[in-house]
Amino acid sequence: MRLAIETFLDGQGVVVDVRSPGEFRQGHIAGAHNMPLFDDAERALVGTTYKRQGRQAAVLEGLALVGPRLETLGQELVRLAALTPQAPLRLHCWRGGMRSESVAWLAQGLDLPVVVLQGGYKAYRHWAQALFERTWPLRLLGGRTGSGKTELLLELQARGVAVIDLEGLANHRGSSFGGLGQAEQPSSEHFENLLASALWPLREAEAIWLEDESAQVGRCRIPAGLWRQMKQAPLLAVHRPLEARLDHLVALYGNQGQVGLAEATQRIARRLGPQRTALALAAIAEENWREACRQILDYYDRCYDHGLQARPALASISNVPGQPSGPPGPSAPADPGPAGEPPKPLDIGLAPAPEAAEQLLAAGLICTIQQRLGPD
Repeated sequence: MRLAIETFLDGQGVVVDVRSPGEFRQGHIAGAHNMPLFDDAERALVGTTYKRQGRQAAVLEGLALVGPRLETLGQELVRLAALTPQAPLRLHCWRGGMRSESVAWLAQGLDLPVVVLQGGYKAYRHWAQALFERTWPLRLLGGRTGSGKTELLLELQARGVAVIDLEGLANHRGSSFGGLGQAEQPSSEHFENLLASALWPLREAEAIWLEDESAQVGRCRIPAGLWRQMKQAPLLAVHRPLEARLDHLVALYGNQGQVGLAEATQRIARRLGPQRTALALAAIAEENWREACRQILDYYDRCYDHGLQARPALASISNVPGQPSGPPGPSAPADPGPAGEPPKPLDIGLAPAPEAAEQLLAAGLICTIQQRLGPD
């Protein structure tokens, strides 16, 4: 049975990608298992045979390559089917052609239920690109570097808020220093696949929260359709005192060593300026991480404040007169503010991320999916 892309994605069975390892590495449906019918060299050989000698010769070449491995492939299909015994295997190749058809035939011969993606991975890529062009109810969480925005978003997600963690998907924190201590970044193609996989389940949400990012997170570029919407999305900015931000940054980067930190500092030397670059590098050489971060923050704070000027505000928050500066409670005033003014940051003080998340929810600035839907 062939399934259209959305029906295929909403299924429960294991996704089996029978393309070559190289194709899979470039990009694949999130969570898919790679069970290649051909390795990279074999795929190239069959393709060359097809171009030079035609389809029949290519099929015979493929049979000669795969024949000795049929038992191994069958055993792998049985193993994968056992992971979700109540659901069919979901197979695909590049275009939903002979590779997936051949493996589907083998699965059926083993009495394993199986469905095939109509149009294959090529159809999935077209679908993902179209998904980013849809209109989405995006909301951005902003704040100066070191404010703990990612941690706050993850705490909100754990409490039922619709959140997409762009930095987590990209394995990068978004600055010159953002790759330190992170796993290798996915290809831009696979980043888009991961983003589509995160976005699709939130299609019924009334608001989807992301961190205020630039168009590129490390080497991963946010798809143009989604980026256009992010630039117009309302933004809720949070504020933490400088010393608290320094604490956070030292905790993140203080164990990354002198070499990586110095190289990242050199990459922004022109924008940081010669004096601050020299001071930052001297502090790194002395392992004075706090002073290094203090010098570097000057550049990032200026960049952030400049970018904030053109952003539409989700809410303009002021501390209650006569009360100490800190995160607001449910009664804190929230109004859109004069037209054209940049968002005023919400002071969350020294509150750890779990407490700050609870305060944002209590103030009604952010709602969970359950709150939006209302009681059953």
